[in-house]
Amino acid sequence: MANSIGYDDTPILPGTKWHVHDGNRPQPPVVTPGQSTTIDAPGAPPSDAVVLFDGTDLSGWESREGGEAGWKVENGYMEVVPGAGYIRSKEEFGDCQLHVEWAAPAEVRGESQGRGNSGVFLMGRYEVQVLDCYDNPTYPDGTTGALYGQYPPLVNACREPGQWQVYDIIWEAPRFEGEECVRPARITVLLNGIVLHHATELRGPTSHKVLTEYEPHPEVGPLELQDHGDPVRFRNIWYRPLKGYDEE
Repeated sequence: MANSIGYDDTPILPGTKWHVHDGNRPQPPVVTPGQSTTIDAPGAPPSDAVVLFDGTDLSGWESREGGEAGWKVENGYMEVVPGAGYIRSKEEFGDCQLHVEWAAPAEVRGESQGRGNSGVFLMGRYEVQVLDCYDNPTYPDGTTGALYGQYPPLVNACREPGQWQVYDIIWEAPRFEGEECVRPARITVLLNGIVLHHATELRGPTSHKVLTEYEPHPEVGPLELQDHGDPVRFRNIWYRPLKGYDEE
């Protein structure tokens, strides 16, 4: 059943004493991020970056179903249009360095999971949670920067609602041999320059209220952004493919 900020009738996460979305799990300690020029204006992508959104249009994006992306673009950012659905990049990629800037609505409405909710889905499957958790407790594995339903962030590094926040992510996709996952996905996440996860191995793709298992999928996939009913904004989205040493 649900408690005030989570659940106690969901499965126990392997190797822990906590339920999936357990509201009694310890809250991440709050850390105040340092000031950054990215609060006011986005920085320029590196020279070898593949730019997924430069603030001008959604030509590089489509709906999850493959139709036109129904979000709005203005003032250099895209904004969720509630009810328009998830959108995904037409570009597909695997191992990468990913940069995403986002802002929860300045007008605070709702609480727990109902405040500034969205998500960044690597390969359309693996979510880094987007949420306004500035003075807003929720179940820890659903907090801002959580690997949703699996791992809370090490700390809560949120800026105030309406301010721009920055995800820098190092992503290593899972590896499969036939039906077997021979190497889990691995991710490092920084929010506003502060480490939330370091080389953490995911238990599988993102799910809600259940345990998850890997199923074979292609080596590349789109970046997906979630419509969870809140007008969350995104800007300055780019990635760099990660390659091995001496690899062309």
